[in-house]
Amino acid sequence: MVENQTWVTEFILLGFPVGPEMQMVLFGLFSLFYAITLLGNGAILALIWLDSRLHTPMYFFLSHLSIVDISYASNNVPKMLANFLYEEKTISFVPCIMQTFLYMAFAHTECLVLVMMSYDRYVAICHPLQYSAIVSWRVCTAQAITSWACGFLLALVHVVLILRLPFCGPQEVNHFFCEILSVLKLACADTRLNQLVIFAASVLILVGPLCLVLVSYTCILAAILRIRSRDGRRKAFSTCSSHLSVVGLFFGSAIVMYMAPKSHHPEEQQKILSLFYSLFNPMLNPLIYSLRNAEVKGAMRRVPWKQRSM
Repeated sequence: MVENQTWVTEFILLGFPVGPEMQMVLFGLFSLFYAITLLGNGAILALIWLDSRLHTPMYFFLSHLSIVDISYASNNVPKMLANFLYEEKTISFVPCIMQTFLYMAFAHTECLVLVMMSYDRYVAICHPLQYSAIVSWRVCTAQAITSWACGFLLALVHVVLILRLPFCGPQEVNHFFCEILSVLKLACADTRLNQLVIFAASVLILVGPLCLVLVSYTCILAAILRIRSRDGRRKAFSTCSSHLSVVGLFFGSAIVMYMAPKSHHPEEQQKILSLFYSLFNPMLNPLIYSLRNAEVKGAMRRVPWKQRSM
């Protein structure tokens, strides 16, 4: 079927269709965002590591979320920044497929980690007396391993299905990284199976977990409203509002990207949505947790004094 066709060995990432001056502006802006992402998530990891009061299941999962966010941004953003500086915007076939694999793996893992965090909040607020028994460290470790394993296995399925396809031209990926939908458009074969698997995975890894999160927070809201103390209600809301904000940002952009009809968001809009995954969400997550979470703010005050006294 493709005997007389030339196989593609590299792709060209088109990125954002802007002039040279705007490219330098975007380079500076996105470099700043990337630095904030690394510093913010790194600070969250350091606080959790150094402050024993944060050695709880909730912050155990938050540390995994920070690791995912750092990995997420580092998978896509450096290549995007390099392409702002150089005219040659090529990427070899193998690194491109690896970028696609890691992007999907971290996306799936983040979905599952957010579900585990919502379950932790559900048990903490709705079943506080059984919390230590239900959310033990053994259970937390098993949940974290399962989240990472499932994320990478699902991503591997996508990559295996991509590798069965011939790529014989064109070479231009209309995106700033090797996003799976953009790569599939370049295949010289029928991609309906790939599209079907992407949709099925979206239902499994987006809609299913989102429903679990919504059910958890419905129960949490009902439990909070039964608390008689105003301070108790405020504290319960504060522990959940940060996580709910992150869930809204992540799942909202993901569902629009992979489940809405493609005519509703053209390719340039897909790039903006992908920026939420690659840069904006990882940058905002530590800010949301540090600004909205009293325990994290308390740790930020305690840790420097602890280091000085050592």
